[in-house]
Amino acid sequence: MIEVVKKVSIYLMSVGYVYIGVRHFVDIDFFLAIMPDYLPIHKELVYLSGFFEILFGVLLLFPKYRFYAAWGLILLLIAVFPANIHLAQSVEAQQAIGVSSDLAIYRLPFQAVFIAIAYWHSKNNQITKSPNGA
Repeated sequence: MIEVVKKVSIYLMSVGYVYIGVRHFVDIDFFLAIMPDYLPIHKELVYLSGFFEILFGVLLLFPKYRFYAAWGLILLLIAVFPANIHLAQSVEAQQAIGVSSDLAIYRLPFQAVFIAIAYWHSKNNQITKSPNGA
């Protein structure tokens, strides 16, 4: 059962990260709205984070690269966390993307959940096969 959950979560993560990564390029204003003022080159950072979300999302699908993709996502999730904090603190950012203050705060712990899932996928590069080889 754990193998099925792990396999499904890999596909969900891959699709999710690729989707969000693409959104960095097609809906850049959404991501610019939550960028903290103290960070430079906002547009470039949005594009860069989108590129890496797409890259790591795709690499998750390949057992050979899954360890690197998982650790890349862990580092990326840590790197973008200031934007999530800024969203939780900024009424202007919340209004710009249409979320409530409560929702902005509630979503903060999910970064830790996403990091934990990525770490889980870094622990072994392949889904283990059952003893009968299936």
